[in-house]
Amino acid sequence: MSFKGKRIIVTGAGRGLGAAFAVVLADAGAEVIMTGRNMENLTSLAGSIKLRTGKRPETLHIDLADISQTTLAAKKMRDDGTPLDILINNGAQWLPGPLDSHDAYAIANTITGNVTGTLLFTRGLLPLLEKSSAGDILNIVSTSGIHNVPLQGASVAYIASKHGQAGLTDALRQELNGRPVRVTGIYPPNIKDISPLDAAAWNATPPETSWPTNRDIVEAALFALSRPRHLTIASLMLESDSGNFHTH
Repeated sequence: MSFKGKRIIVTGAGRGLGAAFAVVLADAGAEVIMTGRNMENLTSLAGSIKLRTGKRPETLHIDLADISQTTLAAKKMRDDGTPLDILINNGAQWLPGPLDSHDAYAIANTITGNVTGTLLFTRGLLPLLEKSSAGDILNIVSTSGIHNVPLQGASVAYIASKHGQAGLTDALRQELNGRPVRVTGIYPPNIKDISPLDAAAWNATPPETSWPTNRDIVEAALFALSRPRHLTIASLMLESDSGNFHTH
């Protein structure tokens, strides 16, 4: 599968893994739409991508924890009617620390943004994904969404939200079975943040003790998305084992 000309939306694209997806896909010739909470980050990244590719990605300010904003953004895209080939649900709010260290707002915001916002945005864009006749939904979950995985500093609210995303991914894949939209869940562990804008870091061989990098996750995800349409990789779990990179 070539990503050239594919219309792809990446949530949480202002930094980290989402930004890496945006750059790599733009380099591959995709028409990238970047969303996020921080317009300054999105604007800066869009400028960098334009310098690389000659084409500036579209940027949208969307806070997934804002239900009205999220549903309205999806409706505007739906009203425009342009088919969407791939939705990468990467946007998520990290919340570390013990339960009693967070107020009600922080807990609700984390769960609303990571679960409800992701679900509503996906629901809103589903008609556009079906319209492409070969749509893909890629949910970046986390090993935090898997039972009996160590907390590694994550809060109860964050863990609950990632289990919610895992359930969302599995149920959506089953519901869309037989329709022209595939659903894949990627379950990365802690990630070393590197950027494709830093060619030296991106192309370097990681040491044996390294966590998986953004490049590892992006390449695994694009492998899943590039499978023939008769095949769905339902879930892909990545783990760090003395620097090694495993899939299950």
